[in-house]
Amino acid sequence: MAPKLPGSARMPLLERMGLHRPELRAWAMYEWATTGMWAVVVATVFPIYFQNVAAADLPGAEATRNFAIATTLGIVLVAMVAPILGAVTDRAAVKKPLLAAFAGLGVAASGLLFFVQEGDWVLGLVFFILVNIGANGSVVFYDALLPHIARSGEVDRVSTGAFAVGYLGAGLLLAFCLLMIQMPGIFGLPEGTLPARLSFVAVAVWWGVFTIPLLRRVPEPPPEVEPGEVVGEGTFRFALKRIGQTLSELRKYRYAFVLLIAYLIYGDGIGTIIRMAAVYGAELGIDQGHMIGAIVMVQFVGVPFSFLFGALAGRIGTKRAIFVGLSVYTGISVMAYFMTSALHFWILAFLVGTVQGGTQALSRSLYASVIPPYKSGELFGFYGVMDKFAGMMGPSVMALVITLTGSSRLGILSIILFFLVGAAVLYTVDEEEGRRVAREAQERARPLKEAGLPS
Repeated sequence: MAPKLPGSARMPLLERMGLHRPELRAWAMYEWATTGMWAVVVATVFPIYFQNVAAADLPGAEATRNFAIATTLGIVLVAMVAPILGAVTDRAAVKKPLLAAFAGLGVAASGLLFFVQEGDWVLGLVFFILVNIGANGSVVFYDALLPHIARSGEVDRVSTGAFAVGYLGAGLLLAFCLLMIQMPGIFGLPEGTLPARLSFVAVAVWWGVFTIPLLRRVPEPPPEVEPGEVVGEGTFRFALKRIGQTLSELRKYRYAFVLLIAYLIYGDGIGTIIRMAAVYGAELGIDQGHMIGAIVMVQFVGVPFSFLFGALAGRIGTKRAIFVGLSVYTGISVMAYFMTSALHFWILAFLVGTVQGGTQALSRSLYASVIPPYKSGELFGFYGVMDKFAGMMGPSVMALVITLTGSSRLGILSIILFFLVGAAVLYTVDEEEGRRVAREAQERARPLKEAGLPS
């Protein structure tokens, strides 16, 4: 269990929120920058625009299939290189430059979506893949900065505080874009595709501008090595050797890797709820306006509850707080089985908002606490792989259950298995032992300059 914070009631507000130093606020602003992109481009506006405009000439099933393939490609391409690039950033001080490079790719691709018009489904998917590569790649290096900027005892609050900031940014940007699309006359815009295409430009500007604070304020972690590592060789070769060494030391970082497995399983359940909610709601006849409104609400509900999960972790421990979130998700799956109206969808969306950010943020902070910071790039590369694949197995299981039973309600109910099994694996993680191993490994590390090479 994480230690209780003495005098937390007297702690300044910004410190309780994990936003009490300039570098922490700057780091959190990247969550603000990217969560808005996820909400507009990945979750709402572009999928609808693709289906109704870019792929209007394709049969509906073919358009959906092509979109799903593009989504998978954007995930898999990053997952293949994330651990290697992460290990490179542990050997060379390039976490921020690589973050900037991937973010720049994503920003450019978001802006280029403006030029996608009716029938341009191939062009749209190419830009969409690049957006996903930019976002998924940059987040690997963003997460890897967490153990370097958060001090002992505050990592949970810093992680959940950033998620809360992200939800607020996403809610504001999504509300702005939807207002521009639904009521273009307010902005002096004509009816048609222009408002939707301008929303992609808005995402690009938002993402680019709010990346700047991190690049200016967050320090680049100096590279470190452990005793016995050979540093007089090329960075790429060094990175490959370190990954091989880490994989051979699974017992040493046992709890970090068990946590990765647990996160892959219960994260798959969370990802499935996110991806399948609108499809399931549409099948039950829930109006699209209600579903989009509920998605906007989730962003704003996530703000206070992400902060609350950070405080809860300080009182009962990070792992127990994650269990609380998974319990609520289990209840959501049960309630979704009985859902019959738009009101039920709104209630379920509210419940998702209460736990989505907190559960994911605490998973990230717990992982950060059981790995040595000098290996954060490499090990968060593995975390990124799990994070990207979370949500890919759940829809397949759901589809299988629907095929066997003919019931979508039983399909959504089957997602409970991911929360139960994931929680069972998480239960085996010894937080304190994992932190002790990570702390001792970090104490043995030494700056790269002292190892005989310039950093």
